[in-house]
Amino acid sequence: MRYQLFTTSVKAWDGMLRAIRDARQSIYLEMYIFHPNTTGGEHDFLSALETKVLDGVRVVLVLDAFGSKEFRLSPHAKRLEQAGVEIIFYSHWFRHIHRKLLVIDETVAFIGGVNIGQKYASWNDLQVRLKGKLLVNRILASFAVTYAIAGGQDTDILAFQKRPLERKLKWWLVEHWPAHNIHSLRKHYVEKIGQAQKSIRIITPYFTPPRWLISLLDNAIRRGVQVEIIIPQKSDFINRINYRYAYTLNAIGVQFFLAKKMNHSKLLLIDDAIGLIGSQNLDFLSFQLNSEIGVFFEDKKLIHELEVLWERWKKQSVPFSPSHYRMKLIDYFILVGMKILHPIL
Repeated sequence: MRYQLFTTSVKAWDGMLRAIRDARQSIYLEMYIFHPNTTGGEHDFLSALETKVLDGVRVVLVLDAFGSKEFRLSPHAKRLEQAGVEIIFYSHWFRHIHRKLLVIDETVAFIGGVNIGQKYASWNDLQVRLKGKLLVNRILASFAVTYAIAGGQDTDILAFQKRPLERKLKWWLVEHWPAHNIHSLRKHYVEKIGQAQKSIRIITPYFTPPRWLISLLDNAIRRGVQVEIIIPQKSDFINRINYRYAYTLNAIGVQFFLAKKMNHSKLLLIDDAIGLIGSQNLDFLSFQLNSEIGVFFEDKKLIHELEVLWERWKKQSVPFSPSHYRMKLIDYFILVGMKILHPIL
């Protein structure tokens, strides 16, 4: 399996746009946040997609109606549709398409946590470019499922669902569709964390773990596994909740590090031998409501790259201590609300 790792939003956008501009047959993009404010800039996805569809390339966008509402309500959406781009918005009160993937010419795929919008230009993030027939076929099949769920009707795309499963043991796709009662994320986290013998390393921008995940980490600590988690020092509205859970789990031995620069990566490394990069956060939404996608791997070269990256990001972070968190009045209201919606404390 050939791959390329991107470690910032901008680097991922550069790679995605190169692939889009090289496309000859098809571009399939599935995104949670696709913002129109990149128009006219260095990372002008709208113009790149419009150019390709006018050149005869099949372009299909499946976007979350809430996450991509700025684009949905902008004149750019109509402009692309008039040019020939098929755009489908998935709309649901509670469930969202939180997946981020791009497939070019049915041969190259991008998977990770990278959204599209100027707000994210300065963020660290993880995205992986994959090239290999078996796995890309499986990713195409996964895209086709989301396309169907969102209301897509193109029979050629729907037929991708019948493509064969990947058979390479070193790479495998993780698909998560709670609306269809497929909760594969929990299954894999339970299996891999439960088997950890030496180390568990996690990067997540939003850390509100369910009870079962807290229990898994507690059990790992008890059997001597080192558990380290990087969260952002500042991560918009959820910052207080991140700190609350860091405070709680720090007491049982989980080591937290606060990234000075916003880190939106979603990474799991187990025993320096297996990894997961995807779209999922460690929160109730990803495990219970949202559609997610990721890729597990045992590729030694990629694992080593991620180990080096982990150490660099860890050194650039501040070790968390209980003094970083002090209960405020707003925290009591937050905790009451969370207990009503999802009693995990």
